[in-house]
Amino acid sequence: MSLIATLARLEAVSTGRAQPAATVRHRHLSERPLVFVPLTTAGEAGAPLGALVGTDRDAPRLLVVPQPRDRELRFAFLAELADVVLPYVDGFADAVEAAERSETDPETGKRVKVEVELCADAPQLIVPSRAGIDLVRLLGRSTRFRRTAEQDPEAPFPAPPRVPLLGRWLTHFGERARVPGSSLLLAMTDVLARHWATGQSTLEDQHLGALIAWIAPPAGRSGAEAAREAELARDADGQLLCPPAGPATDPAFDNKLLAPAIERYDRARTALAAAEDGLQADDRLGALTAAEREIRALVESRTRPTWDAVWRGLDVLRELPEGARVGERWTRDRWSFTGHRDRVLAGEPPQPRRDDAVTAANKLATREREQARLEAQEALDDPLVMAGRRLAGEAFAGEVVDVVMAYSESKRPSPRPLVTVRTDDSPHLGERARAYRSLGGKPQTAEFAGYEDGPGGEGGGTLLVLRIMDRMGRGKEPEEGSVPEKGDPVCFTLFEHEPRGGAKLPDPEETPWTHGGPPGEEAVPEAADPVTEEDVL
Repeated sequence: MSLIATLARLEAVSTGRAQPAATVRHRHLSERPLVFVPLTTAGEAGAPLGALVGTDRDAPRLLVVPQPRDRELRFAFLAELADVVLPYVDGFADAVEAAERSETDPETGKRVKVEVELCADAPQLIVPSRAGIDLVRLLGRSTRFRRTAEQDPEAPFPAPPRVPLLGRWLTHFGERARVPGSSLLLAMTDVLARHWATGQSTLEDQHLGALIAWIAPPAGRSGAEAAREAELARDADGQLLCPPAGPATDPAFDNKLLAPAIERYDRARTALAAAEDGLQADDRLGALTAAEREIRALVESRTRPTWDAVWRGLDVLRELPEGARVGERWTRDRWSFTGHRDRVLAGEPPQPRRDDAVTAANKLATREREQARLEAQEALDDPLVMAGRRLAGEAFAGEVVDVVMAYSESKRPSPRPLVTVRTDDSPHLGERARAYRSLGGKPQTAEFAGYEDGPGGEGGGTLLVLRIMDRMGRGKEPEEGSVPEKGDPVCFTLFEHEPRGGAKLPDPEETPWTHGGPPGEEAVPEAADPVTEEDVL
């Protein structure tokens, strides 16, 4: 945790209200997100109990599994979930725009620009907490390889149509959520905690009700009091007033309300199966319907408060202006969505259970690169984030006090002006260290040339001499505006604004034997399910 984040948490404790950790919103928010509030059975992470899902905050769709141990009822739940998620995803698949992308020419081996389709927008799935992201990933892993009755008529428990396709999309959302800065799948607690610092631990921040209470406490109440009430307050029956949901349940709810209701449902279903005549069956069907209705009411009572809290969180986040580089990251999400859409349309098999060595290394390199890019872009977009980097000695801001024109020593001298900056910061500068500033949205490089008059200078602060190295045009004289002038405020960073890519990885067939490639017998890939019409859009 950075020093400025620690100070913000201490101030939150002192004032009783969450403190801003950012001045702009660093994540994209769709105009029409799909909110998903799941509920799972205690002790069985893969056994869904129910969910609220939809794009309308006033009319969510309630999905319930009356008996979570029943495989057929779980499949029915997944089929209903597919009926909501897949049409939402399909709504973004057809609207496209022309875009350019660099590809390798197979004949020349050079990178060339080609015009391709890019989806104009992409779907966005929002869950209450980080555990919801884990459940989305788990549901995707457990459904994308399921066999349908059309694929295998003799399958003992065939999945309903389109459930495997749902699994492929949930897997894509889950994998994309691991890429720093991506907004295809967001956990509301993580997004809120990124923009506000509370007076509680990061673990306690995963309780959405408590986190909202710190950010927007009721009138006359402190954030700590409101958060404590959100976590612990119970009604006369001993049930939490603000159940966690998404996807955890409260033991008191499980033991006192849910378990007896499921037991009544099981008895009613057993009695219906043993009915001897139509009149008796009608009576017992009514009892079964009443038992199922009771479970639906219980699930809705646990998920509705969290559903409302997610939408309140969206309202709070929309009050922040969007960061300048958020759109750039959303464009990469659109590319990711378009690529997966194309793979599905092309009839490619589902994502493998295990990645090969090259794919795994590429994913790791991508996440590391995107993490570095995200940290740099957040600092460039947000003065408050940049203040934390300045306190850490990774950036400095000040005023230009002198500019001296100088040139490189070469056959064709190039401008290398020396800029003196007075700063109160203490950057970690070494000999000939590189510094960067944003010029027209692109990084301009400078080289540390030393201190003027020692580490101090007249007027207070430290005088740093920087040699500007690039982005001054091709002429003998720098282009106008490319060199800071005396009196200009400047901010330089010691981290690169655009992270460099790593070394190119070998093709899978050229992977060393130490990583599962040649020499030796070629590995037999896992057989994928045959593609059916349910696997395509």
